[in-house]
Amino acid sequence: MEVTKRVRMSPEERRAQLLDLGARMLAERPLEQISVEEIADQAGVSRGLLFHYFASKHDFHLAIVRHTSAQMLAHTEPDPDLEPMEMLRASVTSYVDYVSENRGTYVSMLRGSASGDEEMRDEFERTRAAMADRIVTHLPRLGIDYGPRIALAVRGWIAFVEEATISWLRDPRIPRDELIDLHVAALPAVALGAAAAIDLLE
Repeated sequence: MEVTKRVRMSPEERRAQLLDLGARMLAERPLEQISVEEIADQAGVSRGLLFHYFASKHDFHLAIVRHTSAQMLAHTEPDPDLEPMEMLRASVTSYVDYVSENRGTYVSMLRGSASGDEEMRDEFERTRAAMADRIVTHLPRLGIDYGPRIALAVRGWIAFVEEATISWLRDPRIPRDELIDLHVAALPAVALGAAAAIDLLE
């Protein structure tokens, strides 16, 4: 692999460069196979300098996951000026496009979240929680009262969207727009269904 000639950078620029290289490598291989030595070679720095920015290989891997999670959240940030269903569709579209364009990275992150590493699981959990918070914040605009059971239903919807999207990437039996329609229609169905079930039980 090509070795990059060392370029003087500020500490912030160097750290960002190392994370970008790690994120790109994550698209090609599982997180545990990302080599600190290879990253250092590509950046044109010594292995010791990399550990100046990250305390350990695990710390570097965790920083990569946080970096890519932040990228995904930024890419799928909803537009509050849109009507609720338009905002939901725009966010879902951004999500599907992001995962499609970064399939290797996203699958590696999902695999990491299912690993025995508690910190990795916690980080992906924070990402899911941030996505759920975005949704429940706007549910009242759809006429759905927020509560613990509705919040749980939204988390179930997020898990559905993740699994359905990954399955679609492996075997795209329906067009992209139909996948987006499915995701968008499923949220009010799940939330309103949960709300109706609550009313029946009370």
